[in-house]
Amino acid sequence: MPVISNRDIIIVGLQPWYTPIGSNCKNIALELSRHNRVLYINSPLDRRTVLRNGNDPDIARHIRIRKGQEPALLKISDNFWNFYPSVMLESINWLPSAGIFNFFNRINGRRYAGCIQKAVAELGFRDVILFNDNDIFRGMYLREILKPAMYIYYSRDNVAAMDWWKKHAPRVEPELIAKADVAVANSLFLAERLKQYNPNSHYIGQGCELSLFDPAAAYTRPAELEGLTGPVVGYVGVLTAMRLDPGILLRIAQERPDWNVVLVGPEDEVFQASALHKLPNVIFTGRKPMSELPSYMHYFDVCINPQVLNPVTEGNYPLKVDEYLAMGKPVVATATATMQLFKDHTYLAPAPADYVPLIERAMQENNSQAANARISFARSHTWESSVGALYDAIRHTMKNN
Repeated sequence: MPVISNRDIIIVGLQPWYTPIGSNCKNIALELSRHNRVLYINSPLDRRTVLRNGNDPDIARHIRIRKGQEPALLKISDNFWNFYPSVMLESINWLPSAGIFNFFNRINGRRYAGCIQKAVAELGFRDVILFNDNDIFRGMYLREILKPAMYIYYSRDNVAAMDWWKKHAPRVEPELIAKADVAVANSLFLAERLKQYNPNSHYIGQGCELSLFDPAAAYTRPAELEGLTGPVVGYVGVLTAMRLDPGILLRIAQERPDWNVVLVGPEDEVFQASALHKLPNVIFTGRKPMSELPSYMHYFDVCINPQVLNPVTEGNYPLKVDEYLAMGKPVVATATATMQLFKDHTYLAPAPADYVPLIERAMQENNSQAANARISFARSHTWESSVGALYDAIRHTMKNN
């Protein structure tokens, strides 16, 4: 697949490089740096974050860097740099007026861009490509100020539908999408949404880092699963009512008391207060290190993704489903628009009542041939392929400009 090479690329987004969990933005940055020079910008500090989380080691380090006590520009590899902006942004999302919000957001944008310009000058970047990973507010004015050769907006979540963003993002994001040179998304649903505001929008698929999820490896049975009898139905990931339907899990556990429902991950307040905790066949393990997740999946008979249907989940690409499939496991998931990509290798539930019969069917139909097909399908979702589609979108844009 032809690549774009020897370009200078700036990446801004919602996730700092130092965040311990992986993200699309970080993986895309690493893949781009194989053939280009990449500058990854950490999220700038804002007053609210400093006041609330100033004791967090990563935030504390950023504060020291802002004071000039440590270098702001770090070299990660030959083609890759990470930058800590020294600016302190104002916390403005609470402002009720669109006009006042825009006024202060423009000030924030100028301060932020000014910091980025210093790093760009230090590295000698020229003719840059600016890649914005869903950073709606801070990225709003970067095109006008930084004047990149190309501005790319990347949508990997419908963040404007999330509670924190609802006040201003539904108004601001369409304007940001419209002024991008090219917009790209990791799901067909989100790509169609982008096209409402920018005709030069493209689906680039989703890459996955699946080396950890090896179905042939030897795994020790986790302590929480010792002594269980009967089938194990499992979920791995954050347990949040914004994305998951606790009612589906309750239905499964109550209708099949001989099944074990194992939930691996941290809980929000809704799940902590749910009736699931009163059922003897439901096991909450709490948060587990990433390295331990395959051992839980290995001992699941069926993996599930009981998403609630809402504007956030409809276009969300479920990385966990690729991880489940990479382990060769049968999967039952809510039939969102994005899950249609997986329809040949998963069991899709249109309604909560469909979960139990589909789980039974998944157990009955499981065999080595189906498992191998699932593994092969999951491993076709590489970052090389996704970034290759991004390169195609860039070339298409260059050709038509």
